[in-house]
Amino acid sequence: MHPETEPDFSDITAIDRFLHEPARLAIMAVLSACESADFQFLLQATRLNKGNLSAQAIKLEEVGYITVEKGFHGRTPFTLYRLTLAGKNALAAYREQLKRALDHF
Repeated sequence: MHPETEPDFSDITAIDRFLHEPARLAIMAVLSACESADFQFLLQATRLNKGNLSAQAIKLEEVGYITVEKGFHGRTPFTLYRLTLAGKNALAAYREQLKRALDHF
């Protein structure tokens, strides 16, 4: 094959590796399907363990992809997660990168 006729696989290496991490991607996918989710719901939906969910949520919050709200319902603590606009945009860009990469197969 000639270089000009060979498929371009550079899209595969351009995939957002931060979001490509399975636990972070699972959290983002769940949050993209709802307005917000509490810790227990995310725990069940992603099937992550508590420590991994917490660690990955912190990383997502640090880059501005999600917001984390902590509070109390009466005396019971709660943690609520939401996707930010930056998170929605990053997830949409990731999906497009993945689609382009898979189109070569």
